[in-house]
Amino acid sequence: MRQANATKADTAKDLGLGAKEKLVVRDVLKDNDGTVHVRYERTYDGLPVLGGDLVVQGDSAGEADSVVKATRTAVEPATTTAKVPAAKAEQQALSAAKAEQAEGADVDRAPRKVVWAAQGKPVVAYETVVGGLQHDGTPQELHVVTDATTGEQLYEWEAVQNGTGHTVYSGTVDLTTTQSGSSYNLTDGARGGHKTYNLNRGTSGTGTLFSGTDDVWGNGSASNAESAAADAHYGAALTWDYYKNVHGRSGIRGDGVGAYSRVHYGNNYVNAFWSDSCFCMTYGDGSGNANPLTAIDVAAHEMTHGLTSNTAGLNYSGESGGLNEATSDIFGSTVEFFANNSSDVGDYLIGEEININGNGTRCATWTSRARTARPRTPGTPGSARSTCTTPRAPRTTSSTC
Repeated sequence: MRQANATKADTAKDLGLGAKEKLVVRDVLKDNDGTVHVRYERTYDGLPVLGGDLVVQGDSAGEADSVVKATRTAVEPATTTAKVPAAKAEQQALSAAKAEQAEGADVDRAPRKVVWAAQGKPVVAYETVVGGLQHDGTPQELHVVTDATTGEQLYEWEAVQNGTGHTVYSGTVDLTTTQSGSSYNLTDGARGGHKTYNLNRGTSGTGTLFSGTDDVWGNGSASNAESAAADAHYGAALTWDYYKNVHGRSGIRGDGVGAYSRVHYGNNYVNAFWSDSCFCMTYGDGSGNANPLTAIDVAAHEMTHGLTSNTAGLNYSGESGGLNEATSDIFGSTVEFFANNSSDVGDYLIGEEININGNGTRCATWTSRARTARPRTPGTPGSARSTCTTPRAPRTTSSTC
């Protein structure tokens, strides 16, 4: 990271970027063979360029051999002066949220001026972020991009990413906890300080850190609040270990810092999600608050959303959203195989215990598309597959994902 920052001006020059364009280092990944991948974001005349990111691949000495750009169009907007007031962009964003049947929609982040380069000719624009709740009770972080010259809405995407599943009873497992005086709490000091909190049906805040006078958590029943916490804590540890031991990555951001988990979100909330804003995974308790969505593969699915956000930065919409969701499904299943837990053997179904479709919530061999398209019910006309077969366990690789 230090070397990439030191040479980013030279890199911009070598890439032929304009005088007003600057590079911002977002992430550096190194494969076992020494290949280095540096992901950059761009600014133009001091404004963030949405859709201007690029990846430079080269050797450890900094010699580049290939470049992949999100856009090949020259970033040269006609002007960086906005003609439309920010208030209009704000109202447009609120209207977009209401069109999605959001509850309690409110501007979470005031419109910021950007250069929109993800589609067509780059233009000066506003990016507004709307908070509140999505139609199903999931927290909302809706990004709306408005042309700052014409007032036209250019794009929107939802940053809070969902997965579905059901707690699988993982048997008696070891949990890494922390002792504080005469009590214990669900803090994993071996994995970046990951903590597991109880929202107790709430929908905001961090919740209360699970603690107790003994170091025994739950009884395997959903009626015991600690059982879901034990599953979430266990799933987070497994996912950390998988990325660390197989890919050499310490934590979601690669900085050794753990995210945290929140369980018992909302009332009858049949979902789980990752959120960048809290850097955390959150799990509902399912229909009737009887089926916590804290299975191994669901936990790995949500943590992988965080990894994708901090590496590829795929927006949760359209094709990039499909790739985002599919990546989480793939690694959700991979971690389940990695766990080698006899009570929850590896398979290619995501959250199979909830069994919404009769053979698992989603089959990882289906193509998944975010927001506008989901896999159809197995066996229906036009479905991607009528059944989900379970082939051999996936081989893990030593390259950093």
